Amino acid sequence: MNALLALEDGRIFEGESFAATGTRVGEICFNTSMTGYQEVLTDPSYRGQIVAMTYPLIGNYGTNALDQESRSPHVRGFVIEELSQAPSNWRSEISLEEYLRKWEIPGVQGIDTRALTRHLRTRGAMKACLTSDRITNEEAVRRAVDGQGVIGMDYVREVTAPHAYQWDPHDQLSEPWSVTSRDAEARKPSLPDMNYRIVAYDYGIKENILRRLRQSGFSVTVVPATATAEEVLAFNPDGIFLSNGPGDPSVLGYAHDAMRRLMGKKPIFGICLGHQVLGFAYGGRTFKLKFGHRGGNQPVKDLKTGRVSITSQNHGFAVDADSLPPEIEVTHINLNDGTVEGMRHRELPIFSVQYHPEAAPGPHDASYFFSQFAELIETQR
Repeated sequence: MNALLALEDGRIFEGESFAATGTRVGEICFNTSMTGYQEVLTDPSYRGQIVAMTYPLIGNYGTNALDQESRSPHVRGFVIEELSQAPSNWRSEISLEEYLRKWEIPGVQGIDTRALTRHLRTRGAMKACLTSDRITNEEAVRRAVDGQGVIGMDYVREVTAPHAYQWDPHDQLSEPWSVTSRDAEARKPSLPDMNYRIVAYDYGIKENILRRLRQSGFSVTVVPATATAEEVLAFNPDGIFLSNGPGDPSVLGYAHDAMRRLMGKKPIFGICLGHQVLGFAYGGRTFKLKFGHRGGNQPVKDLKTGRVSITSQNHGFAVDADSLPPEIEVTHINLNDGTVEGMRHRELPIFSVQYHPEAAPGPHDASYFFSQFAELIETQR
């Protein structure tokens, strides 16, 4: 079955439908990761978006229940150049096509993803319509123009937890992964003691963040994105963590207000959307990136040490450095475009990064931030 990808500026890409059928509209973006497509599909930060993978062959190792970053996919559509017809991996349970069909996510293959990526890099982020229905090119473009994108959208309310819960209270989900064998099971490292009790705001949190927090000695209580400062402080946590999430950070007034009320009360560590929420709480603002940072190869420089890390990123907005007050220090920058990748409060125990120290997928250069959060809490006791 033929499929169509129509961009709101009139550019048309034709391909072959796979997985579910139908029509979906959302912001089109691209991810440069070579592996980790299942983690991308299930990352809540992609809510409302159609994702194109730049790597040409996708689906070659299938999918499994353990590699999900949430309970279901969040992308509106999936765009690739070639679908692997013979997934081969001992951990594979079902093929990528079966997985997407199960969750009613439409896909299109046979797309020139290099041309699509170059177009988005040149023209900037835009809305798109992915369809296998029998509609004209003009109708598909019209639906892209009329559809919802990301600007002005609060998708956090769609992906956040409905109520507070304790992450992995019996330590069954947080063990570091290892190749399964009798000897490997005997040598599997045990989890550290729960030395710090924290509350994690769920703006669309990935499960590997929760695993890495537990592996770093944190006991984690997850709360909805709409939780008030008073509700969080009632837990009397040692620290507060702010997660990743989807949509436009400027419309999350409830989150900005909660952070303003929590600043100075407890140590705070934010990543991705949590980093942007802190930017607003400080009195700053964000702006829309031309085409975003999405992939596992983003170079970030630590301005204090000069060290460069290769990082995993997924965001379409950035904090405007010029909008930040004097008490906020920019600590990290992106070496590709100079945008803010990290900041800290000069007087209060608060810091944040724009990227993903938990990876999943991606490099582990930035994993030390979890230990840095523990050290910050220790100094405030």
